[in-house]
Amino acid sequence: MKVKYAVFCLLLLCFVVCVGCNDKTGTSGKQVVNLILDTDLGPDYDDVGAMALLHALADSGEVTILATLSSNCHEMVVPCIDVLNTYFGRPDIPLGAPKGENAPNLTTWHKDKWTEYLPAHYPHKVQATSDVPDAVSVYRQLLSKADDQSVTICTVGFFTNLAGLLLSQGDIYSPLNGEELVKQKVKRLVSMAGGFPQGYEFNVYIDTPASAVVFSKWPTEIVFSGFEIGEKILTGTSVIEMDVEGSPVVDTYRLCLAEGDKNGRMSWDQTAVLVSIKGYEPYYNVERGRIALTDEKGSNNWTADENGNHLRLIEKMPIQQVTALIENYMKHQPMK
Repeated sequence: MKVKYAVFCLLLLCFVVCVGCNDKTGTSGKQVVNLILDTDLGPDYDDVGAMALLHALADSGEVTILATLSSNCHEMVVPCIDVLNTYFGRPDIPLGAPKGENAPNLTTWHKDKWTEYLPAHYPHKVQATSDVPDAVSVYRQLLSKADDQSVTICTVGFFTNLAGLLLSQGDIYSPLNGEELVKQKVKRLVSMAGGFPQGYEFNVYIDTPASAVVFSKWPTEIVFSGFEIGEKILTGTSVIEMDVEGSPVVDTYRLCLAEGDKNGRMSWDQTAVLVSIKGYEPYYNVERGRIALTDEKGSNNWTADENGNHLRLIEKMPIQQVTALIENYMKHQPMK
């Protein structure tokens, strides 16, 4: 009897070890998403909600955060990203930002400078955006080490870094040029950008030349969450009612909602992060086609095409349900 019990324990241990060694599936049994977030955090604060959602899904085992990069070179942006990563227990996530004279440099337009408040009140290591590596180099380093078609990129800001990646040449990390590297390593790109079926949207026009490069040259599927998707999803009102002290997410929304967004802030970036990790079903339908710029100022239009490499989100789940889902993720607190 003791021998049978010992054999049973050995088999059970082997099963647990095998399951534990499988780092490609999360607690739900679904494939874990390996994700790089590219954000312009600063001008608006839905990026903060998006990062809270990202860390909530990381804590649930649905995503591995490979890097959190900035497409905005303003000096306070990366310190804020660092604050959020540190708060959620991931202070060592790789960081990066664009370099060069033409890199977008935008501060917040809010009277209460939350991008200064967060680094002044919360732990972080990075003191200035200029202290972190070039985002293109970080992309190339991470992608070169990744399995083929295993990385999802979610951009909720400008296309500056991604255009730089596409136009990059072989280096110490990989002999492949940027387009070849993306085609080999990236599964899909999910982007909060554009307006559909036509529009003029902030993330596109701030760096229109970069947008044009990505729209025309990106070799994998791109899923677009357009301006009209996040515009109707107002979040933050229940976040600021939480009985929580010392939260950079709560503090940011309290400061900014008080300036006039009494019904909540539009949640553009959260929708892109949600879809990049959990997929568009059951939240949205999609239409396949292609986005294109119509002028030098960043206006875009959309052409439906079943053979197109681009997909745009179309509302499916009622707005109230999506709103409740996103806000619940935004209320997530760090795991102890």
